Amino acid sequence: MASEPVDSTGTLAGSGVPTPTARRLAWREVGRALRHRNYRLFFAGQLVSLIGTWMQIVAQAWLMYRLTGSSVQLGLVSFCGHFPMLLLAPVGGVLADRFRRHRILLATQSASMLLAFGLAGLTLTDLVQPVHLFLFAGLLGCVNALDMPTRQAFVVQMVGRDDLMNAVALNSSIFNGARIVGPAVAGVLVAGVGEGWCFFLNGASFVAVLGGLLAMRHLPAPGAATAGSPLKSLGEGFRFVAAAAPVRAMLVLLAVVGLAGMPFTVLMPIFADRILHSGARGLGILMGAFGVGALAGALGLAARSDVRGLGRLIGASSMALGLLLVLFAASRWFWLSAALLVAVGLSMTSQMASSNTLVQMMVPDALRGRLMAVYSMTVLGTAPFGALLAGALAQTLGPTTTLVLGGSVCSVSGLVFALRVPGLRAQARALMRESPGDSTDPTGPGR
Repeated sequence: MASEPVDSTGTLAGSGVPTPTARRLAWREVGRALRHRNYRLFFAGQLVSLIGTWMQIVAQAWLMYRLTGSSVQLGLVSFCGHFPMLLLAPVGGVLADRFRRHRILLATQSASMLLAFGLAGLTLTDLVQPVHLFLFAGLLGCVNALDMPTRQAFVVQMVGRDDLMNAVALNSSIFNGARIVGPAVAGVLVAGVGEGWCFFLNGASFVAVLGGLLAMRHLPAPGAATAGSPLKSLGEGFRFVAAAAPVRAMLVLLAVVGLAGMPFTVLMPIFADRILHSGARGLGILMGAFGVGALAGALGLAARSDVRGLGRLIGASSMALGLLLVLFAASRWFWLSAALLVAVGLSMTSQMASSNTLVQMMVPDALRGRLMAVYSMTVLGTAPFGALLAGALAQTLGPTTTLVLGGSVCSVSGLVFALRVPGLRAQARALMRESPGDSTDPTGPGR
């Protein structure tokens, strides 16, 4: 029997379906961005630091819950941590396009380390109060608002555009790999020695990322295209989004998921304690289960060799995310809940990492920092309002109903996006062709 025809991309001709050989080769290429020395240093430092970050996230939520027992207070502390992103991320984007991103990251990572040590000192001396958690969450949010656009835009300087999609996926994989380890360690430490040691170890973990940044060599200077009025520079990023329908559609969906879906993490201490009766250790396992799925989603994206089909994946992942959140809300068996969170993690990461990849492939290099600022605002800037809303609704309607409502919104929004993908494909292709230095076949989302 004759073999089926295969085109130059390794797919069955005319079908868009990868052959088994193409799939095996793709998985071998999962770590191809690591061939760049600077990115290897960045990857290693971030892996250590992000484990500490997730330890602090879980410990901070549990500490607030232990001090207050209030879902509203849990929502407020999350609001304080994310709201600065909405205000300051555009400033971070302008800075990332004007100054050396490497130096900005050295400053922001150092500031994050000092804040972690400060919170550890207050907690270990039994002086910590809810107001301190609000204050430190807000200060760290300000630092992250400057750090995140810069970190996202810095990736292309380390790997170039050829390996950009792989590097974005690997970044997501270390973020979510740390999400597995960090909460599990935090659950054990909180139950054994208290939250303060989680904060201290997070502070110590920044030594790895600072060491990696200091060891980097041959980094490019900011481009001449960033000159001009800062206010004008700020507006250029928003004008690009307004004119680029595919980018705008992805950002709107990200905003909806950030508002309705992501705040489920705010309610995790309540589900772990009151509904699943598993305490701090159970909280660590649940957050770790979410991380397992998120890591799987990120590695799946890293194995891809081009962007075809990402538009369809974004819509399908959003619909699946909503349905899974509804099922999690209905579960009363701990291990079923943990299994559902694995699938939740896979769906959420598939949507967000795919959106990040497509946005980065469509944006001109001169606007990258500002577009990553808009992306950061969309992903994290909506989260504080979602956290407040989730906390308030959980107080009145209960956490189960709150999660069902949020999941339903995510599913409907994903369906609307999926229906729009075919109409956005032509402009997506054009944007990728216009982006300088793009070596990826610009087929656009949803082919």
